[in-house]
Amino acid sequence: MEKESGHGKEMAAFLIQHHLDELRSVILSSDPRLHYPLHVDFAELMDDNPPLAHLIFEHPKEFLPLFDESAVRAQRVIFEDFKRMENASVKVYTHVRINVAGSPLECPETFPSIGRVRVKHRGILLTLKGTVIRTSAVKMIEGEKIYECRVCKHRFKVYPEVETGNSIPRPTFCPSQKNCESTRFQIIEERSICHDYQEIKIQESTQVLGVGAIPRSIPVILKDDLVDIVKAGVSLSDDVIVTGVLTAKWSSDMKDVRCDLDPVLIANHVRRMNELKSDVDIPEDIILKFKNFWTNFKDAPLKGRNAILRGICPQIFGLFTVKLAVALTLIGGVQHVDASGTKIRGESHLLLVGDPGTGKSQFLKYSAKLSNRSVITTGLGSTSAGLTVTAVKDGGEWMLEAGALVLADGGICCIDEFDSMREHDRATIHEAMEQQTISVAKAGLVTTLSTRTIVFGATNPKGHYDPDQPLSVNTALSGPLLSRFDIVLVLLDTKNPEWDSVVSSHILYESEEKKGKQDENLSDMWSLTMLRRYIHFVKGYFRPVLTKEAEKVISSYYQLQRRSATQNAARTTVRMLESLIRLAQAHARLMFRNEVTRLDAITAILCIESSMTTSAIVDSVGNVLHSNFMDNPDQEYAKQERLILQKLRCIDDFPMIDIADDEVV
Repeated sequence: MEKESGHGKEMAAFLIQHHLDELRSVILSSDPRLHYPLHVDFAELMDDNPPLAHLIFEHPKEFLPLFDESAVRAQRVIFEDFKRMENASVKVYTHVRINVAGSPLECPETFPSIGRVRVKHRGILLTLKGTVIRTSAVKMIEGEKIYECRVCKHRFKVYPEVETGNSIPRPTFCPSQKNCESTRFQIIEERSICHDYQEIKIQESTQVLGVGAIPRSIPVILKDDLVDIVKAGVSLSDDVIVTGVLTAKWSSDMKDVRCDLDPVLIANHVRRMNELKSDVDIPEDIILKFKNFWTNFKDAPLKGRNAILRGICPQIFGLFTVKLAVALTLIGGVQHVDASGTKIRGESHLLLVGDPGTGKSQFLKYSAKLSNRSVITTGLGSTSAGLTVTAVKDGGEWMLEAGALVLADGGICCIDEFDSMREHDRATIHEAMEQQTISVAKAGLVTTLSTRTIVFGATNPKGHYDPDQPLSVNTALSGPLLSRFDIVLVLLDTKNPEWDSVVSSHILYESEEKKGKQDENLSDMWSLTMLRRYIHFVKGYFRPVLTKEAEKVISSYYQLQRRSATQNAARTTVRMLESLIRLAQAHARLMFRNEVTRLDAITAILCIESSMTTSAIVDSVGNVLHSNFMDNPDQEYAKQERLILQKLRCIDDFPMIDIADDEVV
């Protein structure tokens, strides 16, 4: 006891020295019944008192409650200065929360994945990272009971046991120092201390798992001020880092089911990663490298853009149009709110329709690597509940468990074999794609979940693709679903001897003999890591605004499509106009600009034209599968721009600029 008292004084002195302002704010808080957190950095504690930090790491079950008592003791020490102030009081429900960020506790040995939690981690201060897939309702549990020995009148406290479902066991012997062997006790009903209690379940991220590995999950117990840090319906799919003590809990007593001890983490500190997602560290030298790159390509911007696009899925030769569509989809447009308060989504959706062997799955997997958060699934193995949200019963209580679209909130959801999904399963993602929410009414649970995710689908055509038939007939996808995709690219494997020769040479490493040193340097620069950083940077840094020229071009093209919409009725809706704006904004971001120019608008038109079965602008787009990178993209663009503006009948509205010569035509 004397040793613990000494450690308690050390803890109180540490809090007074390093957290005096937090202690003052707790004392001056008005409500003494609330639970107040006191956040302590473990790295700071290690610098100040290494032996004490080691004891907290090795024996958190004994020393964390002592730290809470020391916080109350520290308040009493400094309370003299606040006696005369109104509402000032010592708050007995103060909890020290250990933040391990930047400390050695984030090393692999003490920061294991959920699937690697073993018995050796029991009893130490453990940190786990995962995604919240389930949250239970907030309950109230009894914190302690006071018993009195009928023989020696000794009073003592008994605390609930997690192993037996938080029930408080009846004492079997008298713990007094008087060698009393009494087994008769009575409960003192002077006061009843209760705590808020909530269970969540976290699952390890699928991005850190190898092929064939099943993501493991672990229940986490939250108490007092930690309750409702993650809320169902708002942040069910939050990435969190939880620090706590690993213990065991008896599984539910069911008939013909073996009763085992299941691991459970009693949380001391919870850190949400989604709040930090917008602040991913991109070093200043990397940002400077981006700016220098565009400075070098100031006179040939499209050549610079193509250098970036070559880094997307480099193992696949050509397919310029698909790589451009993937880049624009991942970058996305700017979300805005209209006059009525309705949110217009900024995320774009992409669908690849193609014959077997055209590289659809390769693009899906590479896109998942480029996104900070991704979920890959297949249509055959996905149900409506697995895509949206599942209602599960646990311990007699219904709870919601997140599906693929909810888990991909803030990232990308890749669905391969889109045509294998059943019709009523596909219908469930309509709301998720357009309104970016999922409304749930299952087992008495009525809520709305957030799904701000990019949907990237891949499907085979239904039988042999018939160019004379509408897209909805060739893909067996409904018109409402097709209209939600910003870009639908059709990859037809037509017989072209010249193209086959070039592709085979590329695969056999016999091509690219004339490749210069500059191209080699560009391919080295735009690696997977650099592309991820670039996409994340331009999404957070730029909010492009449409110029009058861009508005005129987009409006003219939309009106032309509406007039000539025969086979493309499912695609030529108002959603297409919003798609054009999103794609133009995404291209402006890709070009490192804060302004949507005529070039961005025409590039968006070319992407939409690639999506159409019949082109409204004749001969502007060929076979998407055979689209290759051009040697002089800026000069080729000048020709396409003149052709498109002539077709849109607005060529007189703009001076035509030849990018190669910078002369007004």
